Amino acid sequence: MRTLQVDIASLARYILSSDCQSIALLTGAGVSVASGIPDFRSPGGMYDTLKPELITCNKYERILMEQDPTYVVSWDIFATNAFPYLEVRRPFILGTRKHQWKATIAHRFAELLHTKTHKLTRVYTQNIDGLDRQCEEIPDEKIVNVHGSISKASCEGCGSEMEFDAFCDEVSKNIKDIYKLDPQAPKASSHVFCPSCQKPLVKPSTVLFGRNLPEEFWTRAQEDMPSVDLLIVAGTSLVVAPANRLVYNADENAKRVVINLDPVGAELGLDYSSSGTSIDSNRRDLFLQGNCDEVFLSLIQSLGWLDDLKLDLLPESSAKLVREARENK
Repeated sequence: MRTLQVDIASLARYILSSDCQSIALLTGAGVSVASGIPDFRSPGGMYDTLKPELITCNKYERILMEQDPTYVVSWDIFATNAFPYLEVRRPFILGTRKHQWKATIAHRFAELLHTKTHKLTRVYTQNIDGLDRQCEEIPDEKIVNVHGSISKASCEGCGSEMEFDAFCDEVSKNIKDIYKLDPQAPKASSHVFCPSCQKPLVKPSTVLFGRNLPEEFWTRAQEDMPSVDLLIVAGTSLVVAPANRLVYNADENAKRVVINLDPVGAELGLDYSSSGTSIDSNRRDLFLQGNCDEVFLSLIQSLGWLDDLKLDLLPESSAKLVREARENK
């Protein structure tokens, strides 16, 4: 019977082999959990804990959010009422300005992959937290924010950008705190207007449900997927299209590795029961079960890169794992 460590060792060998020259990552909320940002879709995440009764909205909008929490970040609601989105995202927006969260071991793996092997073709992140950009050794063009980024602000109406600090000032002053974390927050929300068109449609530059993805996603995917040798899928449920299409758009000979708490992607063609003893032989799909930081740390150890992780750049939970790994070497 294969063990997790055997599978990780085989993946490390494949990454370092001459057969593997182009590596892409598709990441989801699970890679950022160690930073303190909750996984939206898991128990305790934003969708699980959403309380529509606290949000500024009408009866119809409240019913929609009760039936499907993703409506809180949908164009259907935002087009006529920006408050649900801004109220739910308020601590995330203001925390981003304060650099409250740090890139995790999972993020730093991609950085080491680039600096150590130069085989990193692209990171496709479904996350809006901007933590990938903290990995300054990764060139900007190698990171695709599939769903946009919360660290920028723009108007959904006219498309004009708003200076992020100025936007945060408006959010702090005008948007109520439904989480009761900020005693200085207003009791009721008032509009945040676009400086250009004066419409209350300014928000972080993230993609709402019902809106189109950035053109960069389509262009890069078309460039990358036909020639990628390895696609690493990490911390994502693979239920959100079209980002999940990368799994079956990858070259038919590409290896596909999923790092997640639960096996996902069967409906996309992932087959973890296929023959082969290791990913570096004739096995195509591999599932590495566990939380992202722990699995990526094991992979980093197998690659011989453990001492290259910088503790001061990691969140405390990630740094603790690294310290323990070094002590047990």
